[in-house]
Amino acid sequence: MAALRAWLRICAAWFALALAAFPASAQQLSFTPFHQNGIYDLGEKAGWTGTLAPRGTAPTGTYTYVIKKNNLDVIQKGTPDLSSGRATIEATVDDPAMLYVEVTGNGPDIHLGAAVAPWKLQPSVPRPVDFDSFWDAKLKALSEVPIDPVLTRTPTSKAGVELYTVKLNSLGSHVQGYLAKPAKEGKFPALVVFQYAGVYALRPETVTERAAEGWLALDVDSHDMPPSEATGVSPSYQAIGNTSRETSYFLNMYLRDARAIDYIASRPDWDGKTIAVTGASMGGQQSLIAAGLNPKITAVVVNEPAGADSNGDLHGRKAGYPFWPSHNPEVMRTALYFDTVNFTSRIKAPVLAAMGFIDTIAPPVGIWIALNQIPGPKEAVPMVESDHNNLTPQKQGAYESRSREVLSAILRGGEFRPKEYAGGK
Repeated sequence: MAALRAWLRICAAWFALALAAFPASAQQLSFTPFHQNGIYDLGEKAGWTGTLAPRGTAPTGTYTYVIKKNNLDVIQKGTPDLSSGRATIEATVDDPAMLYVEVTGNGPDIHLGAAVAPWKLQPSVPRPVDFDSFWDAKLKALSEVPIDPVLTRTPTSKAGVELYTVKLNSLGSHVQGYLAKPAKEGKFPALVVFQYAGVYALRPETVTERAAEGWLALDVDSHDMPPSEATGVSPSYQAIGNTSRETSYFLNMYLRDARAIDYIASRPDWDGKTIAVTGASMGGQQSLIAAGLNPKITAVVVNEPAGADSNGDLHGRKAGYPFWPSHNPEVMRTALYFDTVNFTSRIKAPVLAAMGFIDTIAPPVGIWIALNQIPGPKEAVPMVESDHNNLTPQKQGAYESRSREVLSAILRGGEFRPKEYAGGK
């Protein structure tokens, strides 16, 4: 025991010497928003209090900051005075917007985000007058294509679960993916999972884990390719045919999403009442689209959905994925037929959507706009410190806990009742 105490004293002394040798490393600048949820009213002062730790230590360098409205227009620059160990960054705007802040100086850049009256954000451009007629015609053509499902039993180590590889006919392509169900007789609520951007093999565990919980679960590949394959589609697929609504890669993708819902609703082991859809990033995008195209969907649970506000670059809002080129008028016109903002007014199901306030892949301004078009119940999950989910996975706790709560309630036969939207605004 005496030897252990001596060793601990040596370690403590070494640690103290290390801190003295590297004083700059002990200085960490952190920020706390004025409002914990990061949401402010029009004309209200939005901001953050910066604290340099350890308190009382003079900063070793100069920090500067830039505030951008909707991550595009610079509205303020400054140099916070941290001589006392504390300083504030604040701004006031009189129109609905997201605020992005970048702080540079001693150490890695720091990014901050705030929402100003986000419940009032509206589309950058009007919805195409023939939007509904275009998609209704496509859905009618899709309905005339027999689903003709081909299921192949696939081995799984998950006990009590059956796994299948699925291929379905769609309009101009095929739906492919994995289906899993409890290995017993019965009728089950359905959960359809849509995938984030990229070209990759799907993980069977995505559905086998859900089936073990009691779901009839379908994981839909974003592409017409076997779910076990990781290649076969151009990694630049989002640019394919982007000058025409008839040739855009997203046309067949969205129709496959709608067909996946048709199929799950046709199965005799579906409970006949519950179809929840979920996904992150482009998977969230597809979930919102599917709900806008197919009224059979009863709940939407999405994290940082992409694909919104495609024309934002032309109207003071930095757009995100699929990053359609704003300098091309044909692309911008085509994008409106695939923008989530123009689908969400068709959604009948309650929606839960999380947004990262410093996300530049799926900018929160577009997600708020899309939510604001939904006529029925919806719930926003603000993640004030979150970038895109793959960049800051440790900041996804608010979505992870709320989505688990919602899906668990649905699985038990309960109803998803969204919480108050945007603080009751």
